[in-house]
Amino acid sequence: MNPVAERAAELDRAVEELRNGERFLLTSHEGPDGDSLGSLLAMQRILTQLGKDSVMFLPAKEFPLPVEYRFLPLTDVFHEPPVDVVDRVLVLLDCGNIDRMPADFLRRDGATMINVDHHHDNTRFGDVNVVDTDASCTAEIVLEISKRLGAELTPEIASALYVALVTDTGRFSYENTDAAAHRMAAELIEAGVDVDDTYRRLYERVPIEKLRLLALALDRIQRFEDNRLAVTYVGREAYERSGADEVLVEGIIDFVRALEGTRLAAVIRDRADAGGAARKVSLRSTDGSIDVSEIARKHGGGGHRRAAGFGTDLPDEELIELLRAEVSSRP
Repeated sequence: MNPVAERAAELDRAVEELRNGERFLLTSHEGPDGDSLGSLLAMQRILTQLGKDSVMFLPAKEFPLPVEYRFLPLTDVFHEPPVDVVDRVLVLLDCGNIDRMPADFLRRDGATMINVDHHHDNTRFGDVNVVDTDASCTAEIVLEISKRLGAELTPEIASALYVALVTDTGRFSYENTDAAAHRMAAELIEAGVDVDDTYRRLYERVPIEKLRLLALALDRIQRFEDNRLAVTYVGREAYERSGADEVLVEGIIDFVRALEGTRLAAVIRDRADAGGAARKVSLRSTDGSIDVSEIARKHGGGGHRRAAGFGTDLPDEELIELLRAEVSSRP
């Protein structure tokens, strides 16, 4: 079966499961971003509109969310699986690998799992895998599913999908921004999205602590391999000096990747929580010549070709050496 026909068949199966099922649990990857949160919220509202019993799950450690996403109405997210989770169809959104949501109940025998995603390295871990690597964001697939289910595109659903779209395309600037992304934006705006309000909530409500943290991070930028690699560090001292918490690191890497001549940008930050790896490494490829998801997968992470990340216990010096090796190995 060719890829187009296979995707169409999987989409049919997913729509059938969602139409016939009654109870669902929706989740996404750890460290949720705009696409995962927007897709999660939109899918929950779609299923609820259709009379389904649908709950969202994200571990408590993911809260508080990054400042820019706190306006999303996610107060009813479950932090523990509901008691009837064994009877629910599991829907994973924007999750390229099952290991990116480390919740044991997702791995139980007999669970029906629908995997909806657009990452090129998705491992097809579901019973149904709607994976469209040509989609600009997972929300684009959610919108298609919604239409197939006959759901009404309400202003609330459209706004959630728009948050996913605008953030995952880098405000319509990344290489995944195509004509379909702009057509989707037009459709969502026609459905009631307030573009100005959404933009201000996402990008113009910056706490002073974040600017102080940004200043400290920019001051620590180092460049290697003829300036092709740019790296900065956000350590515990930076949190203390700025008064910021870890979630305010979000977005700093965009300033690092903007440096002229940079092919690979990295932000190495200390983790504030007690569990898991000591550091998190965020990676960005500026021109697409380096597949950062490939680097991230080597170290237990994942993501897109141009945006990925992983957790690690390696000290800064070893991290720098492995990133330099990745850059120097490319022509």
